Amino acid sequence: MSRDSRRARPVSRRRTSTAVVTAALLAVPLTAATTPSAQAAPAPAPARSGEPAPAPAAATAVTVHQNDRTVTVATRGYEIDIARGPFAITTRRAGRTVLATAASGAFDLTRADGTHLTPTAVRTATWADGALDLAVATSDPAATLTVKITPESDRYRVLTGVTGATATASALRLDMASGGHWYGHGEAKTDAEGEPDTRQPWPLDAATGKEQVDDTTFGPASYLMTEPFWFTATSAGLYVRTNDLMHVSLGRVHAGVADFEVTGTANLDATVFVERTPRAVYLDYVGIAGKPQSIGAAPAQFEKPLWNSWAQFYSTVDQQGFLDYARSLHDAGVLGHTMQLDDGWMTHYGDYTWNSKFPDPKGMSDQIHAMGYDFGVWITQWINLDADNYQVAKDKGYLLKSKDDPSLPCTVTWWNGKAGLIDLGNPDAYRWYEDQLRRLQADYGVDGFKFDTRFFDERCAASNGLDAAAYRRLGAELARQFDLQGAGIRVHWTGAQKYGFVTRTVDKGTDWASLNAAVKQNLAVSVIGYPFVATDMVGGSDSMPPPSNEVLVRWAQAAAVMPIEYASTSPLKVYDFVNRTWVTYPPEVGRAYAAATRLHAALAPYIRDQAARAVRTGEPIMKPLFFRHPDDPKAYTVADEWLLGDSLLAAPVLASGTSRDVHLPPGAWYDVVRHRAVNGGDLRGYRADLGTVPLFVRLGAPDTPRLLKVLR
Repeated sequence: MSRDSRRARPVSRRRTSTAVVTAALLAVPLTAATTPSAQAAPAPAPARSGEPAPAPAAATAVTVHQNDRTVTVATRGYEIDIARGPFAITTRRAGRTVLATAASGAFDLTRADGTHLTPTAVRTATWADGALDLAVATSDPAATLTVKITPESDRYRVLTGVTGATATASALRLDMASGGHWYGHGEAKTDAEGEPDTRQPWPLDAATGKEQVDDTTFGPASYLMTEPFWFTATSAGLYVRTNDLMHVSLGRVHAGVADFEVTGTANLDATVFVERTPRAVYLDYVGIAGKPQSIGAAPAQFEKPLWNSWAQFYSTVDQQGFLDYARSLHDAGVLGHTMQLDDGWMTHYGDYTWNSKFPDPKGMSDQIHAMGYDFGVWITQWINLDADNYQVAKDKGYLLKSKDDPSLPCTVTWWNGKAGLIDLGNPDAYRWYEDQLRRLQADYGVDGFKFDTRFFDERCAASNGLDAAAYRRLGAELARQFDLQGAGIRVHWTGAQKYGFVTRTVDKGTDWASLNAAVKQNLAVSVIGYPFVATDMVGGSDSMPPPSNEVLVRWAQAAAVMPIEYASTSPLKVYDFVNRTWVTYPPEVGRAYAAATRLHAALAPYIRDQAARAVRTGEPIMKPLFFRHPDDPKAYTVADEWLLGDSLLAAPVLASGTSRDVHLPPGAWYDVVRHRAVNGGDLRGYRADLGTVPLFVRLGAPDTPRLLKVLR
């Protein structure tokens, strides 16, 4: 249920008069009347068949007390303690601190000259109309920070502003230790070499040094899958409501401090959630952001892998090589639903015409279809400066404009050179781009596309009064007209969840670190509201040598117990572009890989049911152990196991060797490999040769019989 949908009807009795709590009124305890929520929003959607109807929201009973040191706002579920000086905010539940502002300062304001304003002490505190208004002195005697706190039953909203000064950025600072372990955020940008392709902290506070999160381009147009939502092991959470660029640092800029800075504004709009479990915090955020309105993949795309040419060929792919690749996988009995041609087929980037490496694209498409596969191609919205389409788009005004000179197109640098970016905010440009994709379908039998692009770039000027989030919406609406073939599309930020796209996480390397990063990123993206996740791509790519025998097989096994399989490196042979030689995998690699695809196919009906549940409720498909077992302390740091649905625990081998330690949460489990019942606890040195995937079924669950039937 969204926060706005929880608004109660106003109470009928007349409110008491406004009360002001100041140092001069210390002897007067202030008790607020029961008040309704202060924020309005659309009514909740009607419940679907089998789902309970949402209960009507009740008014939040609030009590406000004060003394010479603190102002306390108490609801039935939590307390907010505001220290007068130094100014600080501490949130407690059942007497325990679950979140607190940083000792170095709760908020920070940046002026145009780069100097900072920091809050010092509360001047006045006023309770009226269901909200506490604070006037807080700052390091500049002429400037006052204004803070409005509006409590509800399971959250409170914080709105800040400044008077007496002008600020260009506003930040909230939280003490990371107060929340215990941290989650959310999405794909993590850090200062470490190789990030985020080979690194992803889980939990977020586990990182140290350069591997700590530090993202200065955190926003709705970022290529990374990010979300302005975080939650903690103490069952607190934070949502920052903005479409502006943020700078997010989790311990990197200030040791032990989570910094959430919104740029381009002096105001901050944040919601703090206070719940009994982390999963409840996640569902609170889904209530705001929305749950998927549809399943972003066809049934067959949950059953078999998508095969994409990228890691096999990179941009050297040609027609004959692509056909040989498809035919070899087909003949080896390795499952697949689509053969997708990645980068390397265009005459220039942004020209949707075939280069000389593809003399008969329609004939190639026909042969792919004859093998029983769909056919797809890679596309982008960048148009390089040397493309024929660049001049066409420039002359017709179809490109985003420069911020500095609106008479000129905006030129950006992406991974394939300098380019303009099609302006989807221009209806004529939108139709022009869409028509080119339709022609590829009509002329060459292209069934769908892999969109690999940004729909907006903050270095460019938006048109028609749009912002980055609006461009995300336009890009999503364009993409959803086409079959995305299980590769999905990378759109994000509050509200993008409703599109239900498959999310392939960012490109990976080909080593063990990359495989582990793939698992952690899938978890990270799942717990910000995007349930249809796939790793990009089985075996990795990233212009590294091909994966070893072990890495490739273990990656395929991990993907087999994820929602969607997205593959590229052939388990038969692959070209090593670093060492310039072919690598032929031994037969056991191909057999183990094929077995992993069959395991996923066997689980497909169960996974599709989890996908349907995600649409009904917003529940992730692939999720951390503590979502189901919040009272298990060890579950909060397990980074190499996950739950698929509620009843299947996956613990694939993610490091070299033939054994691993397994943690099972409390309860009774069925060990699929050993054919035995086991109790929760730690299994040390669990043996798993190259063909073995450690899996455990929770006993006594509704899905237990069907999983045992499939996996025994």
